[in-house]
Amino acid sequence: MFEVSVEYHFDAAHYLRGYQGKCEKVHGHRFRVMATVKTKKLDNLGMGYDFTELKRHLREVIDSFDHVCLNDLPAFQERNPSSENIAVTIYQELQPLLGKLNLAWVEVWESPESHVRYIPDR
Repeated sequence: MFEVSVEYHFDAAHYLRGYQGKCEKVHGHRFRVMATVKTKKLDNLGMGYDFTELKRHLREVIDSFDHVCLNDLPAFQERNPSSENIAVTIYQELQPLLGKLNLAWVEVWESPESHVRYIPDR
């Protein structure tokens, strides 16, 4: 089994509705996102999946998150743009772009010390 991962980042503001603390106020992060696919097969070049293609697809998904207030996006009108919900949203938007390839998980880092990993139940 091979795991192929790429990272990309975006800068955005958000606030957590109903949170009792400083995160209820608008604040910003440089979010780091890692997407990982799993594959058992290598192509004729010996690659599990092209890093360039995976990064292109990830960038396509998260470009709309860059330099905005995440709370203003349709995906976060009804739910908070927590790192957990950001990871689920990215996963749900990225998986269809990969066809039959298995998107294993998406990680979202909102600081160098704090991150979440979304792994869907299969």
